[in-house]
Amino acid sequence: MSVYIISDIEVHDWDRYREYVRQTRPIIESYGGHYHIRGGEITVTAGDWKPNRLVVIEFPSAEKLEQFGTSTEYQPVAAIRKSASTTISSVVVEGYDGHTDNVPEA
Repeated sequence: MSVYIISDIEVHDWDRYREYVRQTRPIIESYGGHYHIRGGEITVTAGDWKPNRLVVIEFPSAEKLEQFGTSTEYQPVAAIRKSASTTISSVVVEGYDGHTDNVPEA
C-alpha cells in the first residue's frame, strides 16, 4: 500500500536548499517515489496551522520509504537539507486503496 510523507519545512539557506532539491528527485524516483506537492501557495482554510513549505511525497510502500531514507546515496544529500532547512514536522500516512474506509471499528 502506498504511503505519503508530509513535511512542513522552514528554509533558512535557499541556495543550499535548491542544491538539495536538484539532487533529491532522482534518488526518490529510484525508490519508486514521486512528489505530489513541493512548495507552492498555501491557503489555510481552518484552524491555526501556519505551514512554511509543504512537501508531499508518495512511495509505493513503507519499506521503499525506509530504504530511501537510509540509503547511502541519500545520506550526503540529507546533510545538505539539514544544513539548509529545519523540518518543523513530518508525518507518514498510509494511502487509501479504495477497498477499505480506513475508519476504526467502534
